[in-house]
Amino acid sequence: MATVRLESLRKEFDAGEVVAVDDVSLTVEDGEFLTVVGPSGCGKSTTLRMVAGLERATDGRVYIGDDDVTDLSARKRDVAMVFQNYALYPHKTVFENMEFGLRMSTDLNKAERREKVEWAAEMMGIPELLDDKPDQLSGGQKQRVALGRAIVREPDVFLFDEPLSNLDAKLRVEMRTEIQKLQDTLDITAIYVTHDQEEAMTMGDRMAILKDGVLQQVGPPKDIYRNPNNAFVGGFVGSPSMNFVDVESTTAGDGVRLVDPDGPFETTLSGPLADAVESGRDYTVGVRPEDVSVTNTGIETTVEVVEPVGADNYLYLDIDDGFIARVGAAVEPSMGETIRVGFEESAVHVFDTDGVSLRDRGLQTATA
Repeated sequence: MATVRLESLRKEFDAGEVVAVDDVSLTVEDGEFLTVVGPSGCGKSTTLRMVAGLERATDGRVYIGDDDVTDLSARKRDVAMVFQNYALYPHKTVFENMEFGLRMSTDLNKAERREKVEWAAEMMGIPELLDDKPDQLSGGQKQRVALGRAIVREPDVFLFDEPLSNLDAKLRVEMRTEIQKLQDTLDITAIYVTHDQEEAMTMGDRMAILKDGVLQQVGPPKDIYRNPNNAFVGGFVGSPSMNFVDVESTTAGDGVRLVDPDGPFETTLSGPLADAVESGRDYTVGVRPEDVSVTNTGIETTVEVVEPVGADNYLYLDIDDGFIARVGAAVEPSMGETIRVGFEESAVHVFDTDGVSLRDRGLQTATA
């Protein structure tokens, strides 16, 4: 396996009119599973295709191991790619589909190729399907064949381009587990592109988040969830999404008070984060729904909708626009009921008018 390193990678289309990837620098360590996530059109698949050699970079460099592969064709890069649409040859059997890459790119003889295909088929749990053709297979079986075709080559890097998007919800969870087991067994270096932030969080050693071709944040999923760099990351990662309220700041004793001038929301900060907030400025406060609880004191609000989701209830509250509290199923106020809600100061995120988080500034002030 090998390290993948992207240096200031850029991709333009239409003679520079469209910038799909803008100055992305990123390193994927040997044996690491990196998930890349972002909204549609953010540049994640284009980035993956530049690593594979299917798209030529407008600027920047791509390294696999110690080799600069930026100008090499796809067939000369030791990578294997699994696509969203399986990309199986319909006229070939499963065996022939899995063997094809070995026949084109190695000097293995027929017996050696068969041995490797049977090994990969056994690993993917499809040895009985080797004589079938793709139109005889279910969606999950086709995806296992596509994965087996990649595995059999034992490349330096595995690339996954939304490979589970065409599967139903239950099968996606099953295949997610299979891919994680596969990565652990083979210790593969992998880049996995998905639009599903839950998939990205559960599968990746680290995750990278893109928006409009620009890398927003890279890190372990839990770290990104707890400490988003900006409001976009805070809102994109997590379900339901983080609540946001626009506030004004005023001095309050040893801390600061953050108040929505048009609604009931207010909170007071007195810890390290308060030192990063300037009085008399506009900010955006972010609070995750699971950090909001029904209390005897706190913000008074009206319950607009109660949405049961099994073990939890989502309470849609009359605070700003679409403020949600995620509470236990036993907490079930009536629609239209007046309640009070609150949250711990440690759950509060504050973003400046550019959407940048103040948390790091608060920590730096506290340790200075």
